Amino acid sequence: MELTQLTVNDLLARLGPEHTHLFLPGDLDPEALTGLLANRFGTPRTLALDGFTDPTAGDCGGAALLAPFGDRTVTMRAWAYGDQWFGTGTVRDAGGEVRPVLVVVRRDVPEVLALAPHEGDDLDWMERLKRITGWSGPDERPDVDWAEIESRLGTALPGDYRRMVETFGAGSFDAFLDLNQEPWTHLRDDGLLIWAGTEHEDLYCWRTDDADPDRWTVVVRTFDGEDVPFGCRAAEFVCRALTDRSHPFTLAHYFDTHWFMRHGRDD
Repeated sequence: MELTQLTVNDLLARLGPEHTHLFLPGDLDPEALTGLLANRFGTPRTLALDGFTDPTAGDCGGAALLAPFGDRTVTMRAWAYGDQWFGTGTVRDAGGEVRPVLVVVRRDVPEVLALAPHEGDDLDWMERLKRITGWSGPDERPDVDWAEIESRLGTALPGDYRRMVETFGAGSFDAFLDLNQEPWTHLRDDGLLIWAGTEHEDLYCWRTDDADPDRWTVVVRTFDGEDVPFGCRAAEFVCRALTDRSHPFTLAHYFDTHWFMRHGRDD
């Protein structure tokens, strides 16, 4: 079976509320299908490999993709995208034959209440960000050596940023906003440290002119070199960018349901 993005469109169109998975022809290359889906949705997470499933997957990690097959799953790669989980891999059918499969299931994320006009100072923005993205799993990087990183950078770092890295690890919000695992310094001469960026080459920075890093506010250095200041910290910035349609860098025009896609989990 020849695979193209048009073929993938056709396969996905055959799935819906009543048919969440589709067994594929035996001559289909599962790795080729994984590559085409990765081009759309980003780096996948490995849920199952050689018959062993990831025990940390849980509801926020795509475990629903495994539910139709139970212990018959051989391999499974997963992507979160909007309000759906997409998966592909191989499973044993009722006769014990290993067959390639494509799976799409609904992704449930708790409703997040809208912010009041001046609400925010007393909110825990990291807890709100976890709720927005449906995150309920364990911290990805609980043992980051911040002392070493901060010593190398010559500065302490904001607490909300450290919590973001510890909680989510390497990856991106809505497959678009990439979270740096430590700040980039190549705008340091401009008084900026870069904590995130986007595929549109916007750089999300802090203005580092306060001795207390927890008072650093966000500045976006756009792809054309303009600096756009925001009077908030990093976690609040991400929350508002994900949910506020009036935000200058909003993702809410594209998605009603948001997620964090982890990188580096595909081997």
